[in-house]
Formats: sequence, structure tokens, C-alpha cells
Amino acid sequence: MLKKLLPFIEHAVKGPVWDCRMCGQCVLHSTGMTCPMTCPKTLRNGPCGGVRENGNCEVIPDMQCIWVKAYDRTVSLPLPKVWKEHYNELRPPVDMQLQGTS
Repeated sequence: MLKKLLPFIEHAVKGPVWDCRMCGQCVLHSTGMTCPMTCPKTLRNGPCGGVRENGNCEVIPDMQCIWVKAYDRTVSLPLPKVWKEHYNELRPPVDMQLQGTS
């Protein structure tokens, strides 16, 4: 019962607050509370080579690059030091079988 209820509750909170995409492999704590799955290319380990000079996305030019936003938030938000230390760590590719899980 709890296993089915938890993803629903998690999505209800994390969706509106952090634009969570429920990938099942949350890394919000290591990306300045920015969901990397909101990147149009779903890149989980930093920006692509197409970040515009103004810091915007090459795919959606009116949108700030998710990784520029993640860096800015990591530096400026009062996050625990241990979370900030995780920013530069490599993250494994997304396991699409976990999509929609908690």
C-alpha cells in the first residue's frame, strides 16, 4: 500500500516545487534542487556543447540552460555542504524502467 502511495505523494510535492519528472533516480540534492530531467536532452552530467552565450538552452532558446541554473543554485542556495560537494560527481545514465517510481 505504502509503495503505491509514496510516488503519488512525492509527485504531488516535488512536481510543482522542483518540476520533478519522476525519473526514479532523483539527484535534486546534487544539482542545486534543479531536476536535470527538465533539460530537453535529459542530460544528467552537465551542459551540452550548445549552451548559448547568454546561458540559455540551444534547443529552447528562451529557456535558461538547466545546468546553468543548477550551478547558480548550487552556489547561491543555503544547501548542506555535503550536497554542494556532489555537484561535480558523475551520475549514471537514466534507467527508463524506473520512470514514475519514487
